[in-house]
Amino acid sequence: MSSKENLVVIGNGMAGMRTVEELLALAPERYHITVVGAEPYGNYNRVMLSPVLAGEKTITDIMLHPLDWYMTRGITLIAGQTVTQVQRRQRYVRTEYGLQLPYDRLVLATGSSPFMPPLPGRDHPDVISFRGLRDVGQMVERIARCRRVAVIGGGLLGLEAAHGLQRQGAEVTVVHNAPWLLNRQLDPCAARLLQEELERRGLRFALAASTRQIESDERGTLRGLRLADGSLIECDMVVMAVGIVPNIELARQMGLQCDRAILVNDTLQTYDPRIYAVGECVQHRGTLFGLVAPLYEQARVCANHLAGMGYSRFLSHATATTIKIQGIDLYSAGEFLGEDRESLIFHDHAAQIYRRLVVKNDKLVGAVLYGDTEDGPRYFDWIREQRPLGATRSQLLFGVPA
Repeated sequence: MSSKENLVVIGNGMAGMRTVEELLALAPERYHITVVGAEPYGNYNRVMLSPVLAGEKTITDIMLHPLDWYMTRGITLIAGQTVTQVQRRQRYVRTEYGLQLPYDRLVLATGSSPFMPPLPGRDHPDVISFRGLRDVGQMVERIARCRRVAVIGGGLLGLEAAHGLQRQGAEVTVVHNAPWLLNRQLDPCAARLLQEELERRGLRFALAASTRQIESDERGTLRGLRLADGSLIECDMVVMAVGIVPNIELARQMGLQCDRAILVNDTLQTYDPRIYAVGECVQHRGTLFGLVAPLYEQARVCANHLAGMGYSRFLSHATATTIKIQGIDLYSAGEFLGEDRESLIFHDHAAQIYRRLVVKNDKLVGAVLYGDTEDGPRYFDWIREQRPLGATRSQLLFGVPA
């Protein structure tokens, strides 16, 4: 009789599968591992969806764990099914098709769903979110007849979707409710440089603009977006890219403590010590997560604890942002908006190079780079380590000393 414990992972995305990878490296014989995923394929790099949409990469290119990866490692993958029930007292998971899976340890990696603003007309079949391979397939399938596209959202996801659609031949207008693009990651100057480059490539923008409703004609054909000022942006397809909402319905149904997401401690355990949670469904010390770096750090800590090496603790750090659009170099890290701080700025207008370093109490707290991002990771190290700048301050704009 096997002495292995049963580990069930609900969610076949990047955070859950990184946890499995880390666990296999630490304790490959400790668990029988079963992974349940709602999508009917292996784990893929969701970050690289926009190059697939643009035709720059294929689905095979972004597949992190093809189906044979699970088989060769003895992992049971139940793909294309969702979990509908978890019985914590009896410790089993039930899927929508009635499969019942016992567990000794359970990892919730249920991820997030796209936020769909409650706009009139949002249920039209040509209104699509941008979150998974299915969404990419729907957009590519429609693009032959839907040549004019409006993308709601000027954040990372919206701009990457707009770039991909434009590369497919669509006429794309990005509608953003803030005065500048990537307003959470960039300052106005860097955002303006980015917008000018994207406009040169053919994208159009409506900034500081709010959508009132999505309109169709009397035959049900999509007409466009009606903005709050009464103007109409004519389009044949609308793509929603305005944020994400953690998937916590199952956790709530199980009776786990949730706020905006599933509450976890420093070892990624929920209030039920047999149940862990990682990824975009997690709330740790008041913070939610959407970038890959903290998700992978969560996976490492969770795997350590599952392997019986519970000395590792998850701490939230500053994160860095880049954009996945060919030919655009952009890097943002730390804090750059607010008072009580000083900015060091270099701007070469002719070369379209911009650097802004933000200093507080003789420490680097933020960096925004456009056009030349080679020093970005080194600036990021200084932000995370919070070392005093001292004599390096005067030369920091021109590169980080070794």
